[in-house]
Amino acid sequence: MKRVYLASPFFNAKELATLEQVERILADKGLNVFSPLRNNIENVEVGSRQWSIETFMKDIKYIKWSEIVVGIYHGNYSDSGTAWELGYAFATDKPVILIHVGTNSNLMVHEGAHANITLEELETYNFDKLPSSFYTGEML
Repeated sequence: MKRVYLASPFFNAKELATLEQVERILADKGLNVFSPLRNNIENVEVGSRQWSIETFMKDIKYIKWSEIVVGIYHGNYSDSGTAWELGYAFATDKPVILIHVGTNSNLMVHEGAHANITLEELETYNFDKLPSSFYTGEML
């Protein structure tokens, strides 16, 4: 069972719905997924310095634990935390599978990805073979 870190924003209804859809697809594929939304720091005040440090360290721990990082990318608009996680994954030699749900992309994000796929392509993506693909849409 491959270990996957799922990087994604989850700050509005659209982002949450997309995240939940991707979580279902990855679970159906039998992958062991760490989703930061589902793994909050407990017994610590959200927004406190302690929460900030513990959340940061936990996310780093699970990126290191993962074999693959899957990122949900809403185009050139994207969550800065998600972009950081994707960059860290690239820097630590983790293959990044980038799911494009927006209409454009920042070159730093898509060029750092091992594969650039759509949400529909995720359904049939082979996580055993990890085929690579380039981004072909509008870029900024």
